[in-house]
Amino acid sequence: MSGRQVRKPTEETGPHVRFKARDGFGIAGAMLCLVVGLGAILLVMGMWKRFARETVPTLVDLPGGSWALGSVLGAITVLGATGGLRCAAGASGRTRLARGLHAAGTAVCCAAAFGPLFYLLSGLPGKNCRSESCAYIPGIGSAFLAYALSAGVVGWLLHRWISTRSEERASQERERLRRLRKKGKGKSRAVRGR
Repeated sequence: MSGRQVRKPTEETGPHVRFKARDGFGIAGAMLCLVVGLGAILLVMGMWKRFARETVPTLVDLPGGSWALGSVLGAITVLGATGGLRCAAGASGRTRLARGLHAAGTAVCCAAAFGPLFYLLSGLPGKNCRSESCAYIPGIGSAFLAYALSAGVVGWLLHRWISTRSEERASQERERLRRLRKKGKGKSRAVRGR
Protein backbone atom coordinates (compact mmCIF):
# COMPACT_ATOMS: atom_id res chain seq x y z
CA MET A 1 0.00 0.00 0.00
CA SER A 2 1.12 3.52 -0.63
CA GLY A 3 1.50 6.18 2.06
CA ARG A 4 -1.78 7.92 1.10
CA GLN A 5 -4.60 7.97 3.61
CA VAL A 6 -8.00 6.77 2.55
CA ARG A 7 -10.82 9.14 3.54
CA LYS A 8 -13.92 7.77 5.14
CA PRO A 9 -17.27 8.57 3.48
CA THR A 10 -18.61 10.08 6.74
CA GLU A 11 -15.93 12.78 6.81
CA GLU A 12 -17.00 16.38 5.95
CA THR A 13 -15.70 16.66 2.40
CA GLY A 14 -17.34 16.82 -0.99
CA PRO A 15 -20.90 15.77 -1.57
CA HIS A 16 -20.92 13.42 1.42
CA VAL A 17 -21.18 16.11 4.13
CA ARG A 18 -22.47 14.66 7.37
CA PHE A 19 -25.87 15.86 8.60
CA LYS A 20 -25.57 17.43 12.05
CA ALA A 21 -28.11 17.79 14.83
CA ARG A 22 -28.05 21.60 14.71
CA ASP A 23 -29.08 21.46 11.05
CA GLY A 24 -32.12 19.45 12.09
CA PHE A 25 -32.97 21.96 14.81
CA GLY A 26 -32.61 24.76 12.27
CA ILE A 27 -35.01 23.08 9.86
CA ALA A 28 -37.46 22.33 12.68
CA GLY A 29 -37.26 25.97 13.85
CA ALA A 30 -37.91 27.26 10.33
CA MET A 31 -40.91 24.94 9.96
CA LEU A 32 -42.27 26.05 13.34
CA CYS A 33 -41.92 29.72 12.38
CA LEU A 34 -43.67 29.02 9.08
CA VAL A 35 -46.59 27.26 10.77
CA VAL A 36 -46.94 29.94 13.46
CA GLY A 37 -46.71 32.73 10.87
CA LEU A 38 -49.31 31.11 8.64
CA GLY A 39 -51.60 30.58 11.62
CA ALA A 40 -51.22 34.24 12.63
CA ILE A 41 -52.00 35.41 9.09
CA LEU A 42 -55.10 33.22 8.91
CA LEU A 43 -56.24 34.42 12.34
CA VAL A 44 -55.83 38.08 11.39
CA MET A 45 -57.61 37.54 8.08
CA GLY A 46 -60.49 35.76 9.81
CA MET A 47 -60.83 38.50 12.42
CA TRP A 48 -60.68 41.16 9.70
CA LYS A 49 -63.42 39.41 7.69
CA ARG A 50 -65.63 39.04 10.74
CA PHE A 51 -65.10 42.71 11.65
CA ALA A 52 -65.93 43.78 8.10
CA ARG A 53 -69.05 41.58 7.85
CA GLU A 54 -70.38 43.04 11.10
CA THR A 55 -69.65 46.69 10.29
CA VAL A 56 -70.40 46.97 6.55
CA PRO A 57 -74.21 46.68 6.96
CA THR A 58 -74.13 49.46 9.56
CA LEU A 59 -72.04 51.74 7.33
CA VAL A 60 -74.23 51.05 4.29
CA ASP A 61 -77.30 52.17 6.28
CA LEU A 62 -75.76 55.58 7.10
CA PRO A 63 -76.82 58.67 5.09
CA GLY A 64 -75.32 58.44 1.61
CA GLY A 65 -75.39 54.66 1.84
CA SER A 66 -73.09 52.43 -0.10
CA TRP A 67 -72.10 55.20 -2.54
CA ALA A 68 -70.68 57.34 0.27
CA LEU A 69 -68.92 54.32 1.79
CA GLY A 70 -67.29 53.40 -1.53
CA SER A 71 -66.27 57.00 -2.23
CA VAL A 72 -64.61 57.47 1.16
CA LEU A 73 -62.80 54.13 0.94
CA GLY A 74 -61.59 54.95 -2.60
CA ALA A 75 -60.15 58.28 -1.42
CA ILE A 76 -58.43 56.54 1.52
CA THR A 77 -56.87 54.02 -0.88
CA VAL A 78 -55.43 56.71 -3.14
CA LEU A 79 -54.08 58.79 -0.27
CA GLY A 80 -52.56 55.71 1.37
CA ALA A 81 -50.90 54.63 -1.87
CA THR A 82 -49.50 58.12 -2.43
CA GLY A 83 -48.17 58.30 1.12
CA GLY A 84 -46.66 54.82 0.83
CA LEU A 85 -44.85 55.73 -2.39
CA ARG A 86 -43.50 58.95 -0.90
CA CYS A 87 -42.40 57.22 2.31
CA ALA A 88 -40.68 54.39 0.47
CA ALA A 89 -38.76 56.81 -1.75
CA GLY A 90 -36.66 58.62 0.87
CA ALA A 91 -35.48 56.31 3.66
CA SER A 92 -31.73 56.28 3.06
CA GLY A 93 -29.15 58.39 4.87
CA ARG A 94 -30.93 58.59 8.21
CA THR A 95 -30.39 57.28 11.70
CA ARG A 96 -31.62 53.84 12.67
CA LEU A 97 -34.53 55.28 14.68
CA ALA A 98 -35.58 57.52 11.80
CA ARG A 99 -35.43 54.59 9.37
CA GLY A 100 -37.56 52.53 11.77
CA LEU A 101 -40.16 55.27 12.06
CA HIS A 102 -40.04 55.69 8.31
CA ALA A 103 -40.67 51.96 7.81
CA ALA A 104 -43.58 52.09 10.28
CA GLY A 105 -45.06 55.04 8.37
CA THR A 106 -44.70 53.14 5.11
CA ALA A 107 -46.46 50.12 6.63
CA VAL A 108 -49.35 52.28 7.86
CA CYS A 109 -49.70 53.91 4.44
CA CYS A 110 -49.68 50.53 2.69
CA ALA A 111 -52.35 49.28 5.10
CA ALA A 112 -54.41 52.36 4.26
CA ALA A 113 -53.92 51.63 0.56
CA PHE A 114 -54.95 47.96 0.61
CA GLY A 115 -57.23 47.81 3.68
CA PRO A 116 -60.33 49.41 2.11
CA LEU A 117 -60.27 47.02 -0.84
CA PHE A 118 -60.08 43.98 1.44
CA TYR A 119 -62.77 45.54 3.62
CA LEU A 120 -65.14 45.69 0.64
CA LEU A 121 -64.12 42.23 -0.56
CA SER A 122 -65.18 40.85 2.81
CA GLY A 123 -68.74 41.94 2.06
CA LEU A 124 -69.00 39.61 -0.93
CA PRO A 125 -70.64 36.21 -0.43
CA GLY A 126 -68.43 33.26 0.48
CA LYS A 127 -67.83 30.83 -2.36
CA ASN A 128 -68.48 27.54 -0.56
CA CYS A 129 -70.27 28.84 2.53
CA ARG A 130 -74.02 28.30 2.93
CA SER A 131 -74.58 30.00 6.30
CA GLU A 132 -76.05 33.47 6.75
CA SER A 133 -72.71 34.85 7.88
CA CYS A 134 -71.44 34.40 4.29
CA ALA A 135 -74.47 35.89 2.54
CA TYR A 136 -74.34 38.83 0.16
CA ILE A 137 -74.52 42.18 1.93
CA PRO A 138 -76.99 44.45 0.08
CA GLY A 139 -75.35 47.55 -1.36
CA ILE A 140 -71.84 46.12 -1.64
CA GLY A 141 -71.98 46.15 -5.47
CA SER A 142 -72.71 49.88 -5.64
CA ALA A 143 -70.04 50.43 -2.96
CA PHE A 144 -67.52 48.71 -5.25
CA LEU A 145 -68.58 50.90 -8.17
CA ALA A 146 -68.29 54.06 -6.07
CA TYR A 147 -64.91 52.82 -4.77
CA ALA A 148 -63.55 52.39 -8.30
CA LEU A 149 -64.90 55.76 -9.50
CA SER A 150 -63.66 57.59 -6.42
CA ALA A 151 -60.20 56.02 -6.57
CA GLY A 152 -59.92 56.90 -10.27
CA VAL A 153 -61.08 60.50 -9.90
CA VAL A 154 -59.09 61.27 -6.74
CA GLY A 155 -56.01 59.57 -8.20
CA TRP A 156 -56.26 61.60 -11.40
CA LEU A 157 -56.78 64.89 -9.51
CA LEU A 158 -53.87 64.13 -7.20
CA HIS A 159 -51.65 63.26 -10.15
CA ARG A 160 -52.55 66.52 -11.90
CA TRP A 161 -51.87 68.55 -8.75
CA ILE A 162 -48.49 66.89 -8.13
CA SER A 163 -47.40 67.27 -11.77
CA THR A 164 -48.48 70.95 -11.81
CA ARG A 165 -46.46 71.64 -8.67
CA SER A 166 -43.39 69.90 -10.07
CA GLU A 167 -43.69 71.90 -13.32
CA GLU A 168 -43.91 75.13 -11.29
CA ARG A 169 -40.81 74.21 -9.32
CA ALA A 170 -38.94 73.34 -12.50
CA SER A 171 -39.89 76.67 -14.11
CA GLN A 172 -38.84 78.57 -10.97
CA GLU A 173 -35.49 76.77 -11.00
CA ARG A 174 -35.00 77.59 -14.69
CA GLU A 175 -35.83 81.24 -13.98
CA ARG A 176 -33.38 81.32 -11.07
CA LEU A 177 -30.62 79.86 -13.25
CA ARG A 178 -31.43 82.33 -16.02
CA ARG A 179 -31.11 85.25 -13.60
CA LEU A 180 -27.79 83.91 -12.32
CA ARG A 181 -26.48 83.61 -15.88
CA LYS A 182 -27.69 87.11 -16.66
CA LYS A 183 -25.73 88.53 -13.72
CA GLY A 184 -22.63 86.75 -14.96
CA LYS A 185 -23.33 88.02 -18.52
CA GLY A 186 -23.93 84.55 -19.86
CA LYS A 187 -20.80 82.96 -18.50
CA SER A 188 -20.70 80.14 -16.04
CA ARG A 189 -18.90 80.53 -12.71
CA ALA A 190 -16.05 78.32 -13.86
CA VAL A 191 -15.42 80.55 -16.88
CA ARG A 192 -15.67 83.75 -14.80
CA GLY A 193 -13.15 82.40 -12.26
CA ARG A 194 -10.40 82.08 -14.89
